[in-house]
Amino acid sequence: MTKELPELEFRRYWQRLQTMGLNAYEARSYLVLVGHPRFKALELAARSHVPRQKIYEVLDSLVEKGFAQVIQEKTKLFSAIPPDQAIPSFLARRAQELEHELADQEQAAKAMVDELMSSYSEGQEGRGTLDFLRIVSDPRQGASQFRKMLSDAKTEYLEFSRAPYATDPVDAELVIEARARGVSCRLLAERGPLDDVHEDLLEQYRSAGVEVRRTGKVPLKMALFDRREGLIALLDPVITKPTWTSVVFEHEGMAEAMLILFEDYWRRSI
Repeated sequence: MTKELPELEFRRYWQRLQTMGLNAYEARSYLVLVGHPRFKALELAARSHVPRQKIYEVLDSLVEKGFAQVIQEKTKLFSAIPPDQAIPSFLARRAQELEHELADQEQAAKAMVDELMSSYSEGQEGRGTLDFLRIVSDPRQGASQFRKMLSDAKTEYLEFSRAPYATDPVDAELVIEARARGVSCRLLAERGPLDDVHEDLLEQYRSAGVEVRRTGKVPLKMALFDRREGLIALLDPVITKPTWTSVVFEHEGMAEAMLILFEDYWRRSI
């Protein structure tokens, strides 16, 4: 007894199996096997429209991946492994393989970073005319730069905070850790309704000894460290979908100007 899948369903399952990791010939052959008890290799090639010279390679791969099995009678026959066994087992194996692959890549990346940082440090010895100023358009790189400067802060951390507010708990932990090691921390946030997450965050800051004030409006998102370096996040007003571009600076004059701006708003806040 056989059951052929309707064409639309066949194509839908064929595409889904390919997104899971089977190739086109493997997916097509498995779907044909599912609707029949068993097939000879060349019979399956004809029904699944797989080239005859490819069908043995395809079947060997399906057996290896757990989608087909060999039934040895007078001639070698192939049948499908039930989908409720084949698909979960295949995905579990793929997840494990990807996990191992990712772990290997992380180890290789760590070694590469160490090696490249040595070259990078040597290459930065001759500073250019604008090395004190960098434009960072990738939000992840901006966040990474912020965390590095906050972790390195020795005496003072100042921040203009405005929507959209950061929600990464790592940033909050770093602020609290900075305060715990003696860094003076002041945060000036815009007045207005905050969700429970951010209200709770400000309360955690206060409990940790961070000075928190609210004001009507701050001119920009800014973080200033030790009165010598900082980060300014600017909202691009031109493009349709708003994005943030960060300006990272290490310049005493600019840091002094940002400090004066911060102190002016701090005095007028509550």
